[in-house]
Amino acid sequence: MFLHLGQDVVVRQKDVIGIFDLENATLEKETRAFLAKATKEGRVVNVSPEMPKSFVLCRDEKGKEIVYIAQISPKTLKKRTGIIGL
Repeated sequence: MFLHLGQDVVVRQKDVIGIFDLENATLEKETRAFLAKATKEGRVVNVSPEMPKSFVLCRDEKGKEIVYIAQISPKTLKKRTGIIGL
């Protein structure tokens, strides 16, 4: 199964580690530091030019973590997965 993140970007659901609310998650210092490091290392993909609402942490085929910044709400993304408790 795949998860559509917006625009033409889809990821395999089995590669999704977590779906996070960008506004709430970035209140934590550790999350801000994680996102800053990922950005510096080129591991952040901005899916849309619109106002971001969520970020999706995934693991690529080599086991490397990739962060997708999406304009779709975390609630909507979680519903798209059809998985309870993700």
